[in-house]
Amino acid sequence: MPSSGRHVTMLTEGTYPHVHGGVSTWCDQLVRGMPEVDFHVLALTGSGREPVAWDLPPNLYRHTVFPLWGPARGHALPLIGRERRRFTDTLERFWLSMLEPAEDGADFAESLYALAGLARRGRLSAALRSEAALRSLAAVWTRPHLRTAAARPTLHDALTAVDLLEHALRPLAARVPRDSVAHAVSSGLATLPALAARHFDGVPFLLTEHGIYLRERYLGYRTEAMSWPVKALLLGFYRELNSLGYRTADLITPCNQYNRRWEERGGAPADRIRTVYNGVDPRAFPLAGPEPAAPTLTWCGRIDPIKDLETLIRAYAVVRAELPEARLRLFGPVPHGNEDYRTALEKLAAERGVADGVSFEGRISDVARAYRAGHLVMLSSISEGFPFSVIEAMSCGRATVSTDVGGVREAVGDAGLVVPPREPAVMAEAALTLLRDDGRRADLGRRARQRVVDRFTVARSVDGFRHAYLELAGLAAPEADLRHGPYDDDWTRRLRITDPWRHLALDDGPRPHPGLPDTAETAGEPVGDLLAFDPWRSLVTEEAA
Repeated sequence: MPSSGRHVTMLTEGTYPHVHGGVSTWCDQLVRGMPEVDFHVLALTGSGREPVAWDLPPNLYRHTVFPLWGPARGHALPLIGRERRRFTDTLERFWLSMLEPAEDGADFAESLYALAGLARRGRLSAALRSEAALRSLAAVWTRPHLRTAAARPTLHDALTAVDLLEHALRPLAARVPRDSVAHAVSSGLATLPALAARHFDGVPFLLTEHGIYLRERYLGYRTEAMSWPVKALLLGFYRELNSLGYRTADLITPCNQYNRRWEERGGAPADRIRTVYNGVDPRAFPLAGPEPAAPTLTWCGRIDPIKDLETLIRAYAVVRAELPEARLRLFGPVPHGNEDYRTALEKLAAERGVADGVSFEGRISDVARAYRAGHLVMLSSISEGFPFSVIEAMSCGRATVSTDVGGVREAVGDAGLVVPPREPAVMAEAALTLLRDDGRRADLGRRARQRVVDRFTVARSVDGFRHAYLELAGLAAPEADLRHGPYDDDWTRRLRITDPWRHLALDDGPRPHPGLPDTAETAGEPVGDLLAFDPWRSLVTEEAA
């Protein structure tokens, strides 16, 4: 049965409805903003035992948890005979499509859909845990012409890679109702059920991007304790999956114009990309009122390495040297698994001699209070989409100092200061400039509030997706052309000249990939640059013209 546009399956990974903030806030806005639409949330989680963090609205009629870890679902019986031979042939194409990819990604798509067919029958997990799968990878990635061969991958490497991919591919078994629109709210694993549903059942596929999922995988694998061949295979998987999602989605709705560059480079047709900005309710984030007595910097978000709070603490130490009474207040929870990161931040503050001025306030229910608590609201992230913390602070009339990542510059415009990421001295200089200039700080706050009211309201954001659902169902065309925002093509052209987050590749000196070394010396042979065949290579490595 074709979709009516009134039934949406929302596909999430590690977010709504199990955590607060960021993408989860956006998901909740969307569901509550369209009471006429019935939502089914299919949430990819870790163990499947994560508690629900939100009070779910009545039109969210079903919430399905799909764990990536724990016992595998499906049959444990091994494949035999002709079915086993077909499986090993498929696996060979699958491994090669990631290690020696074709420009059009056809081999990856064909093999992924074949694996999806097994997953839908409950046979994929057991098949991937078989000796045949292990031997297949061991034979493929040691072929002399592949870069991974020079690194001499071990049996342990193969076990690690196959196990991680078995968990990653589990969402292929998740079913999306045929009469719905499949809405993946990020790239990556959340697209797997949507891709399978579109391929097998013709379900319309809407892809929304906030941060760049693939880029965050690149960043994350820098510190992963696994061998180069394993990283090469896994990053190859995420790269090819990202491209397949871009090429296949019926409509792509990034939350900023900045993301278009990745999407078009990854194969997304330009006419299928439509920017719909995140929004806030200005009534929920009213003008903040008087500033505190002591000069105070505030930050709001989850305590996570992607937020680069080390840079913020270092910047605060510089501010504190100039203004001894200055304070830094950090509002937000510590997600499970990030406890060591918070400890490292506390240690850094102590080493810099500013521990007495830094306070970890934890999660608060009234987020606007975090913005009222300071003179300036800071954002130090190394990756963002269109961050709520910035537009919420702007709605409260607070001036902001933010890093130039993702859609931050689009959000801030001329109503705040934007600085390069991982540059604590520059961030500190910007903060000191505004702390010492009451008039300019107040003027930026007024302009920020007006900018949100004019451009970034939740009603406007929700309406964009209402039109998208109906359009994909073939019932109505959008009443307004939402494809271009106020930054339009001029913004995209500027990105082709200078990459504002190129500094991420320069943490320890120039390197062509933030997740991997440019060469690896093994057995006297250089493995070579993993990104030699990567369509996103220039996005990671290029310098300003």
